[in-house]
Amino acid sequence: MGDRPKWVYDFAEGSREMRDLLGGKGANVAEMTRILGPERVPAGFTITTEACVAYMGDHEFPDRLDDQVAAALARLEGQAGKKLGDPEDPLLVSVRSGARESMPGMLDTVLNLGLNDASVEGLAARTGNERFAWDSYRRFVQMFGNVVEGIEGARFEDLIAAEKRDRGVREDTALGPESLRALVARFKELYDFPADPADQLRRSIAAVFDSWTGDRAVTYRRLNRIPDSWGTAVNVQQMVFGNKGDTSGSGVAFSRDEVTGAPEPSGDFLPNAQGEDVVSGVRTPRDIAELADWQPEVHAQLLEILRTLERHYGDMQDTEFTVEEGRLYMLQTRNAKRPAQAAVRFAVDAVVEGLLEREAALLTIDPETLDSLLHPTFDPETTYEILATGVAASPGAAKGELVFTAAAAIDGAAAGRDVILARPFTEADDVAGFHAAVGILTSEGGKASHAALVARGMGVPAVTGAASLEIDPEAGEIRRDGKVVLRAGDRVAIDGTAGTLTGDDVPLVEPQMGAAFETVLAWSDDLRTLGVRANADTPEDAERARGFGAEGIGLCRTEHMFFGEERGEAIVAVILADSDSERREGLAKLLPLQQGDFEEIFAAMEGRPVTVRLLDPPLHEFLPATGELEERLRQAEAAGSDEVAAIEHDLGRVRALQEVNPMLGTRGVRLGILFPAIYEMQVEAIFAALKTVRERGLEVSAEIMVPLVDYRRELEILRTQIDAIAERVGVERGRDYQVGTMIELPRACLRADEIAEEAEFFSFGTNDLTQTALGFSRDDIEGKILARYIDQKVFDRSPFETLDTPGVGQLVRMGAWLGRKAKVDLKLGVCGEHGGDPDSIAFFNESGIDYVSCSPYRVPVARVAAAQAAIRVAGDAA
Repeated sequence: MGDRPKWVYDFAEGSREMRDLLGGKGANVAEMTRILGPERVPAGFTITTEACVAYMGDHEFPDRLDDQVAAALARLEGQAGKKLGDPEDPLLVSVRSGARESMPGMLDTVLNLGLNDASVEGLAARTGNERFAWDSYRRFVQMFGNVVEGIEGARFEDLIAAEKRDRGVREDTALGPESLRALVARFKELYDFPADPADQLRRSIAAVFDSWTGDRAVTYRRLNRIPDSWGTAVNVQQMVFGNKGDTSGSGVAFSRDEVTGAPEPSGDFLPNAQGEDVVSGVRTPRDIAELADWQPEVHAQLLEILRTLERHYGDMQDTEFTVEEGRLYMLQTRNAKRPAQAAVRFAVDAVVEGLLEREAALLTIDPETLDSLLHPTFDPETTYEILATGVAASPGAAKGELVFTAAAAIDGAAAGRDVILARPFTEADDVAGFHAAVGILTSEGGKASHAALVARGMGVPAVTGAASLEIDPEAGEIRRDGKVVLRAGDRVAIDGTAGTLTGDDVPLVEPQMGAAFETVLAWSDDLRTLGVRANADTPEDAERARGFGAEGIGLCRTEHMFFGEERGEAIVAVILADSDSERREGLAKLLPLQQGDFEEIFAAMEGRPVTVRLLDPPLHEFLPATGELEERLRQAEAAGSDEVAAIEHDLGRVRALQEVNPMLGTRGVRLGILFPAIYEMQVEAIFAALKTVRERGLEVSAEIMVPLVDYRRELEILRTQIDAIAERVGVERGRDYQVGTMIELPRACLRADEIAEEAEFFSFGTNDLTQTALGFSRDDIEGKILARYIDQKVFDRSPFETLDTPGVGQLVRMGAWLGRKAKVDLKLGVCGEHGGDPDSIAFFNESGIDYVSCSPYRVPVARVAAAQAAIRVAGDAA
């Protein structure tokens, strides 16, 4: 090869360490060939991800790729003793995608490639099975038309349905050779089918490359944070046939239960079928346990192989297999995507069984999925009418309005409605609807169907294979026994753990963490070095956070305490007051309310630290809109009301307080300096609550956080005011409280050493720091800019979800370094939404941060993610 790129690798040349180059499927098939032997894994070759990346540049095969594919095909033909498309005894191949990370159903596959009008007759003669040969040809012409030519799959399915009606049969397998011949002829009328096998192969490889940039694949990558730049490999593999008759079949098998993680293999299979029949959801498969009745020897071989693969990979395996006339072949293995309950069960069992050490076991868990263990389930005390029962495909419960298309799901979610997406069976194009819906329902498909796999991967509850239902998207209705039982817009509820559907409004209850989850969290707490706190503004949130293992409150936003009719009117009166005395009179009414809030939160945290952020938002957020006051004034004047003067006063004050850019105006520390009475009331309330709770015997400490500080002098002014109040009420700085600031402006990061002289702690407010560093308004970018920027590869994910480490992250690191340089014991935290994002947590773990703070439901996620970050750092050091 010299210096020329090597675009193609035989399976025998690869290994699992070559995943980036060969893709997950290619690397694993190569590894599986080494483990199980070539007699168990059909031979083939992989076209690298680098070839795909080169192709994406100008949609032309890179130089020498054709030659290398031809050479690899010749080697495969030599091994098989057959030639592609030979009219006497044809070699047939599959052409499959294989990205670095599994993207189930998102990329394209072509099976039975190499058939044409001549070779199909040779296949029939060689096998003595005319029906098998023509069924394989029918499938190939159908898949090639759909995948390569872009013809809608429903057009082929409609022709198959019409043929079955004409023949008076219900199943595809009941169609004989004549029907299959007729279908092939009708399919060919839909497009110009290429008879040349070499042309078929080249165009199929290009189609798989092209599927990497298809809408469904792009959407899936956005949702799962997979970079566009990776590309997909293409695997060309000798076909083995599950559709040769009653001793053949295809299936999907997991080394453990893919829903619960229990140590019993699970999966689906179909006799006399190819793999696409199993995973497409068009036919409802049989449970893998029934394989023992159908072919007991194959069943025993499969179980032993699953054990072998799991031991080798040290993880739960998801495999595809084919049985050809009683002989078992393994086509693929990969680490199984599974819901959180299965992930934590496997991790704990793997350690108990001696398969993994706890550090390695923790790394098998995707912390993002743990959210699903913390969401509602059906109230077990409630009785309800079950409309249908299906496969418990993805755990959790959900209720919402019924919709029948992905577009309707997206529209409903955008309007703030919870929706349940119902489909006969789902296709890859529905993936955006999965993300928008709170639950999924299908009438066909099993645990390994597209709907089940994608729902489990996203943590969305799903019930599949509800066979008693006829789901009709065009009519927007669901029928049972021919009668309409549900229509679009009806409220329904699904239980993805039990596999049930109901039209009743079933109460949902908060989940409780099981023993396996508690074990995983305990391991995490032993191993992590990063603290985890919660953002909580109410006693209920504080108690929930403590229950999820929060070590304190890292952000208590006091502005949320001013909402509600009574408090809202009081804060408006304070803001609109003409004099300081009027303002203090209004604040005196608010003080006991604030004190009560703080007492409840301090008590709920039972001695854990509580960081209270003083009032931060611009004042206009509490005030009535100018237009609203103007309309009230017009009505009052028209009615001759005696409220005219009061409304005119309020309108004048509101206009006087208006700012061109309020988010960069009078808010945070600036508010405390310009209107000191507001902060004074809040600090008095904090200290009074502190003393009251201590009198009850609880040890509590408060961390008073001043927001939006730019200059050392700003914090010095506020610290002086706070200390003066503390002296007046009898509390002591250091013992009873600390003063710090939220670092959320670039200048504060650059001058953090100066600001640290006035602070005991910093908390990086990464939401606003991202806005001010990037010049993005979060609301505007997510609605108008984000999608376009991702499409144009400005960035690959929202900087408000995962920290922009090259830019904002470096500001955080600079602020941390400068702050500690000035004050070595300065406490450092993060309280933006990034504090609950696993990728961002890994960055904070290496940046000198002491703790992260996130929403209560993200606390378990953060605990596990922090442990994983510590494990990886220790591994790198070793």
